[in-house]
Amino acid sequence: MIYLIDYFYTILIPKVSKVHLNAYFNAIAGKRKKRGFSSYYWKEISDYMNYFSHEDSSVLEVGCGSGDLLAGIAGSKKTGIDFSEEYITWAKEKHGDKKIDFLVMDANNIQLNQTYDLIILSNLIGFVDDIQAVFEQVKKCSHANTKVIVQYYNSFWEPVIKFAELIGLKTKTPTQNWLSTRDINNLLYISGFDVYRNSKRLIMPFFFPILSFIFNKYLAKFPFFRFFTFNIYSFAKPLPETNETNYDNKYSTTVVIPARNESGNIENAITRLPKFGKHIEIIFIEGNSTDDTWQKIQEIQKKYAATHDIKIGQQKGKGKGDAVREGYSIATGDILMILDADLTVPPEDLPKFYNAIASGKGDFINGTRLVYPMDKEAMRFLNYLGNHFFSWAFTWLLDQRFKDTLCGTKVMFRKDYNKLIKNRKYFGEFDPFGDFDLLFGAHKLNLKIVEVPIRYRERTYGTTNISRFKHGLILLRMCAFASRKCKFI
Repeated sequence: MIYLIDYFYTILIPKVSKVHLNAYFNAIAGKRKKRGFSSYYWKEISDYMNYFSHEDSSVLEVGCGSGDLLAGIAGSKKTGIDFSEEYITWAKEKHGDKKIDFLVMDANNIQLNQTYDLIILSNLIGFVDDIQAVFEQVKKCSHANTKVIVQYYNSFWEPVIKFAELIGLKTKTPTQNWLSTRDINNLLYISGFDVYRNSKRLIMPFFFPILSFIFNKYLAKFPFFRFFTFNIYSFAKPLPETNETNYDNKYSTTVVIPARNESGNIENAITRLPKFGKHIEIIFIEGNSTDDTWQKIQEIQKKYAATHDIKIGQQKGKGKGDAVREGYSIATGDILMILDADLTVPPEDLPKFYNAIASGKGDFINGTRLVYPMDKEAMRFLNYLGNHFFSWAFTWLLDQRFKDTLCGTKVMFRKDYNKLIKNRKYFGEFDPFGDFDLLFGAHKLNLKIVEVPIRYRERTYGTTNISRFKHGLILLRMCAFASRKCKFI
């Protein structure tokens, strides 16, 4: 039915598509029209892009038009290219004070001698003859950690768009490519990109008091209503190079081990830790123990000083999150890892995490305990149910699949953690455990999060420091917090 309606409107509307695209856009830009009724729609796109851009990011927009999107987002160096001479002239007039480089350039032949941290293609791919060729041009401007955001409209709304053009609510445009999210993802993949997140936003593209707020900020985020959303987004990064298979000497690693009442596990954490990477730095942070954990840590540091690079410290605050932050503040490794001192995540599994991040398969590696069968006493039944609930909740909240959000082992690059620190002002100091501080921060940094399954083991010493009901309530509050800061934005 949609295809038939679309065909009807393409017949009814004058054949603007026969006009050369360059001439068409030059004509539109030459009129210097304000967006007016559609400004709400464009602002929503700009605000969402700005969520994933940061003050120290270099940003490229391909098909920048009048430059409003680039002018509205953060970035240390911003470049906009468009094949329309009139649009670029207009962009320079409007935003000449914003220190943005606007260049006349065809997306099919990008000639830029640098790479960018973030590349945006907003409402562009519908007009190009060969989308794959454009994506391959974008790949030339990408480094290994570049993030690409492709925004397009939901084809479900095609008849409505044509009708809006027919009655004059929307500027008439050439007939565009018919693309679904799967089509876009596939084109990105065959062009050398790995799509790691898709999101959908905006049910009402125009502003209506109260209704736009309710529908767009809240209802559009729920499963049934997502089908009717107007904008679709694909987030991608370059696929890792397949010819690189040896990561042993590529990066150094810091393993932070928070320890509270874990005296019997301290030496095993050293003796069971395999060698991997260029160098391993081990940091024990003791946290207000009532047993002899601190004394044991000092003893182990001296005992293994000749063979291991071990640093030690006592946390000044409380909670695992505080201990991790204290350990990370003195870390020197390229990669930062957390290993809980209870050793329920086996130290022998850490090379898997190293290989996953060193190979470029992910920017943030999260352990998951809920794939393999676990030891009988490793996780109590209520904890098991709680973990499944939070994995479902965070898959929905962050638009990336999560099997397990509460596994203690999380891995990221130190350079990304330093950026995460700067973004803490957005979230605040809210997390006593540290898991969600890192997960939310990784999401805000637009990192690709992947999971590594591990076999969860039973404790061999001590008792858990987790209270199921007290800490469960804290976790529920953090889910509500994440919905405000990550989902309903």
